[in-house]
Amino acid sequence: MADYVIEMLNITKEFPGIKANDNITLQLKKGEIHALLGENGAGKSTLMSVLFGLYQPEQGCIKKNGEVVKINNPNDANALHIGMVHQHFKLVEVFSVLDNIILGVEPNKMGFLQKKEARKKVVELSERYGLKVDPDALVEDISVGMQQRVEILKMLYRDNEILIFDEPTAVLTPQEIDELMEIMRGFAAEGKSILFITHKLAEIMSVADRCTVLRKGKYMGTVEIKNTTKEELSRMMVGRDVNFAVEKAPAKPGEVVLDVQGVTVPSRLHKNNAVSNVSFQVRRGEIVCLAGIEGNGQTQFVHALTGLEAMSAGSIRLCGQDITKASIRERSKLGMSHIPEDRHKHGLVLDYTLEENMVLQRYWQPEFQNHGFIKFGAVRQYSDRLIQEYDVRSGQGSDTVARAMSGGNQQKAIIAREIDRNPQLLVAVQPTRGLDVGAIEHIHKQLVAQRDAGSGVLLVSLELDEVMNVSDRILVMYEGEIVGEFDPKHVTVEELGLYMAGAKRMGKED
Repeated sequence: MADYVIEMLNITKEFPGIKANDNITLQLKKGEIHALLGENGAGKSTLMSVLFGLYQPEQGCIKKNGEVVKINNPNDANALHIGMVHQHFKLVEVFSVLDNIILGVEPNKMGFLQKKEARKKVVELSERYGLKVDPDALVEDISVGMQQRVEILKMLYRDNEILIFDEPTAVLTPQEIDELMEIMRGFAAEGKSILFITHKLAEIMSVADRCTVLRKGKYMGTVEIKNTTKEELSRMMVGRDVNFAVEKAPAKPGEVVLDVQGVTVPSRLHKNNAVSNVSFQVRRGEIVCLAGIEGNGQTQFVHALTGLEAMSAGSIRLCGQDITKASIRERSKLGMSHIPEDRHKHGLVLDYTLEENMVLQRYWQPEFQNHGFIKFGAVRQYSDRLIQEYDVRSGQGSDTVARAMSGGNQQKAIIAREIDRNPQLLVAVQPTRGLDVGAIEHIHKQLVAQRDAGSGVLLVSLELDEVMNVSDRILVMYEGEIVGEFDPKHVTVEELGLYMAGAKRMGKED
């Protein structure tokens, strides 16, 4: 009588200070794409981690094809043909693609590794599902989109029939997202069942059959996608109407706050430069967006701008001062704030508490220390205020260890810290990656508020909607060069896409 391939019935999972899942029921049909929607910290990843055996629930049970099953760890999940692509990939960077795919289920005869058979199976799977990968490439040398393909191939290699995708598009380019949606449709057509965690309503509307909504750990309901709208889903998710348009007055650019001339950054992967002779300016009171497909030098440029990487030529001036060789702290003191692309590597000290992370850029200021001794009361007060203002959700407030928070709430903490410093220049790289619609609306308002308060904002984004709606001026980067400059009011998404893909470029910039 099993109508459902997976049933999670009355699941409750608690952590110190927080009920991550509060009596949640989720039912997955065979061959359907079932979206799981909710705000940052609503309990989506926790629920999927229970299904994958990473957590044990305090209450509730899981059924597969109508039979109650016990999933103590991911090996049990794999034995039940349940696979998961995690939000932060679980790959060994110094291993090859092939070694990562077969890790834990290595084929062997008499104890000897049989890589030839494994390679054959991996190549067959990659061709069959259009997941082209180089089996011999090292994971650390391939793009994020390619790493995701490796994670999907890991599931297929283990013959998984129930596929969990946790925020699979958070790190992908628009083109890669379209490819992934096609791949998911193909899986469903074959009879595989997909659970798909996302914040992006457009993706749910285009690919899902049904959607279950969670809010603050509680079950809000399951809806058929053909009978609902984006507005209705966002209301279920955040409990209020969300404005999808970015409201802002026309920009009033003032004096130059950032002047970049001839910046060149060598590549670590090949002989060519990652960034070649890039020049532009950002003025007070404007949002300039650096747009481009991932892997075209934006990361290396931002690292050079913020002091994380050395440049081989060019100069950078901030508020009229030459900061080409300045340290990160000197740039910070001069008024540069940086919301980094990789929140784990460059944004947070994961084993510090939330309040320690909130004052990372300021703990030496008189407000927070006296003769070298930290004023813990002042730090706590400051952290509590930012948590309140930016709706950073965590089990134990300022005491929460950053590692224990959801990805979206980690992002909100970084944004709160960087924007609250009232910078002269705010460098925001993928600021809304992995955030829900309510949080995105808030962050966009904050970027515009910074602009209106007289800061210069350099936004680096792959999200074309964000590029078009938030920026006052768009610079397109392709293969390390600026290939076009546009006014968002006078350019189409299609036109931008051609420049981003390198099919068109303006006459060489001076």
